[in-house]
Order: sequence, then structure tokens, then C-alpha cells
Amino acid sequence: MSGLDIVLFDYGTGNLHSLGKALGRHGHRVRIEQDAAGVRNGDALVLPGVGAFGAAAARLAPQRGWLRDALRDGLPCLGICLGLQILFESSEEGEGRGIGALEGRVRRLSAQRLPQMGWNVVDTGPDALFAGMNGLIAYYANSYVAEPADADTIIAWSRYGQDRFAAAVRSGNTWGVQFHPEKSGRAGLQLLDNFLAQVRP
Repeated sequence: MSGLDIVLFDYGTGNLHSLGKALGRHGHRVRIEQDAAGVRNGDALVLPGVGAFGAAAARLAPQRGWLRDALRDGLPCLGICLGLQILFESSEEGEGRGIGALEGRVRRLSAQRLPQMGWNVVDTGPDALFAGMNGLIAYYANSYVAEPADADTIIAWSRYGQDRFAAAVRSGNTWGVQFHPEKSGRAGLQLLDNFLAQVRP
């Protein structure tokens, strides 16, 4: 799986260094793009988990329709935390429209103590994203979670307080995880490798 051209989308906030380093450690080329048009020639798209929904939606707006169609046509994509949420249509966090590659909305967690910060158990299903894993404990930093309209797109669950929420989703070649694999140790790196193994240049 060497030699992939991976596009890491920059919403304009946060440090992308750790995620870029994790994605590029097997010799893949990682390009950080601030314009969604830069995705067009990539082998895969990664939507990182730093920033706010409204700002990310505004940055993606000029290419929203093209991105939605590209994902539905099979462009491999991994959304991380906010990146998962922006795959959906709308969010309680802020104004603006998400990509809409998956139907559903993003809501605030009901717990009194927010954000959820730290390690949490992920109950994984039988998906290639979790190949070779025997249990997963991942790092979270979130106050919002996705509610897919189609429950069949949910491939993993977690709990926080009284909430049971989608920890990971999949539709075709589009995956999203609510946690941060780049901060989740060896298991997180394995998950990134599993995603890249699904990508064909």
C-alpha cells in the first residue's frame, strides 16, 4: 500500500502535524490542502478533527456538491471527530451545511461534564477498519456526536454518561470515527493503516 497520495484537509485551525506524520509513516505522500479543489487528484481524503462545524462548513462550501458526489462515487475518505460530523447534513454546534455524504444530524452530548476528554471503550463491529484488532480503547475530545438517519451505517459504538453514540460510521468507501486515532496509540495507528489498505492508487 505504499506510494499513496493522501489529501489532508485543513479547516484553518489546529495542528495537523501528528495526523500527517501518522498517515505518512509508510512512505505515503501527505498533502495539506486548504482548498477542497486540491482533493481532485488525491488517492484518498482525510478530514481531520480540529475546529468548529460552522467554520469547517464555510471552508468546504464552494466544493460541497463536488465532494458529496466524489464520496458517493467511491473516493476513499476518513473523517476524524469533526471530520466525521462534517460528513453529515447539519449540526447543533453551528450554522452551515455539512457535505451531506451521509444523512443525519449532529447533536450535543447530554452529559453535564463536557467536552468528553480522554480514553473510552469502542465496541467495534465486523468492518475492515477494525481488522486485526482485539478490542479498542480510543482517545476522545468532543462535545457533539452524529445521529445517522440510517442505523446500518454505524459500525462501532461508545458510551459517555447516559449517551450511547456512534463511535464510527461507514457508507461505501467513506468512513468516519468520532475519536482521534492519531492520539490513540498503537491501535489508532493500526486503524489508520487499515483505512489506507482499502485505498487503491
